[in-house]
Amino acid sequence: MADFIAAIDQGTTSTRCMVFTREGGVQGVAQREHPQILPQPGWVEHDPLVIWDRTCSVVGDALEAAGASAGNLAAVGITNQRETTIVWERATGKPVYNAIVWQDTRTKPLIDSLSRDGGMDRFRKKTGLPLATYFSASKLAWILDNVEGIRPAAERGELCFGTVDSWLIWLLTGGPESGAHVTDVSNASRTMLLDLKTLTWDEDLLEVFGVPASMLPRVVSSSAEEPWGMTERDGPFGGVIPVCGALGDQQAALVGQTCFKPGEAKNTYGTGCFMLMNTGETMVPSNSGLLTTAAYRFGAEPPVYALEGSIAFTGALVQWMRDNLGLIETAPEIEALARSVDDNGGVYFVPAFAGLFAPHWRPDARGVIAGLTSYVTRGHLARAVLEATAFQTREVLDAMDQDSGVSLHTLKVDGGMVQNDLLMQFQADILDVPVVRPRVPETTSLGAAYAAGLSTGFWNDLQDLTHNWQADRTWSPQMAQTDRDRHLEAWRKAVARSLDWVD
Repeated sequence: MADFIAAIDQGTTSTRCMVFTREGGVQGVAQREHPQILPQPGWVEHDPLVIWDRTCSVVGDALEAAGASAGNLAAVGITNQRETTIVWERATGKPVYNAIVWQDTRTKPLIDSLSRDGGMDRFRKKTGLPLATYFSASKLAWILDNVEGIRPAAERGELCFGTVDSWLIWLLTGGPESGAHVTDVSNASRTMLLDLKTLTWDEDLLEVFGVPASMLPRVVSSSAEEPWGMTERDGPFGGVIPVCGALGDQQAALVGQTCFKPGEAKNTYGTGCFMLMNTGETMVPSNSGLLTTAAYRFGAEPPVYALEGSIAFTGALVQWMRDNLGLIETAPEIEALARSVDDNGGVYFVPAFAGLFAPHWRPDARGVIAGLTSYVTRGHLARAVLEATAFQTREVLDAMDQDSGVSLHTLKVDGGMVQNDLLMQFQADILDVPVVRPRVPETTSLGAAYAAGLSTGFWNDLQDLTHNWQADRTWSPQMAQTDRDRHLEAWRKAVARSLDWVD
């Protein structure tokens, strides 16, 4: 019997492979960053071949760290940065252009054009999504319209489109020779090409965005009824393993946090920040700027849906302080710098570098630092950077309460930033609810492992997964209501000043 499950977590800034035990513990891990390609303001790209190279590298390193080989693995699951768009040649596996990353805003003219007929919510009833540069459809349309010779090749059926899950699964299962061209329901629901009710590609949307149906992957359950394919003996795993689990990163974290009951929610703190609330088999429409999205589907069971609030810049803001301003040398240093002062000194930082996502959806917004005086130091700026994440999360939680009619009593948190105790305490304070970190904080990888493990019987059912979840630390609110109100009023003023910046 196999001892472990492997999960590949391909994120916005790095790729990680983790090896998990049956108890959900970490047996081995490896991680490598990849370059961010920024050709113009608002453009963000990745090299798909570098992503594949990093994936191969971390798989080998994680297996070595775990003392494991392919023979010890029951299956492999994939989780990935969502919406990021890749087009490649079916016969060779060669990408026709760099991956266009979810943060990229180059397609704003197309979005503006489409929204003139029906507004931002033109397709929301069908897709659960507002018109925004965030999603894959406009990125795919841009590649088809701007890369020479691509559209005729696409219409001849020579090209594949996929988000990063599709790209990695296709390569892991044989590429041009035998690769499975699939995407799970959670990733498909982020393209703006999927009918959220039927979970099938929508012909009308394909026509609007000018996308040939032959390019699209097959939509499958997050936990496969049968493996989509097997890894190759000469591939990164060095053996034959079922590839049978896939989830977009935020849905994977929902699964990893075992939020299987309607009303349960988690917030992931990574490059961006993403709060999801399980709404069960019911698609809950949002009137407050949230997204209605597919959460997961296990085998032949009915799909489960979620409400989501997406924030573009949280951990990425810390990286910006490190890489662009040089105020810190490593990301973890920001906590010590922020602790060097007692408060934010009246400074509020709205990181609308690519517009504001939920609940505002304002692509015209740009970053603002408000409240500067000669008293302010780099410590105050560091504190304002951390607090920006908490304030944005509060805005999303308020919208979620309004849409769902459910008041959250506890927030489960995960991702790299939850190791920052100062941020987590301020998050509990500004939300006025307890914040709970699990014993395994990288629940995105764990969720992908769970999806693969359920497919192969490594775990029997959801009860097995829920039994694995354990709290590591809880932060309870300590802030007076008057201070909370004062902070929130100042934050809203700062947000208002970030709007209408781009014509």
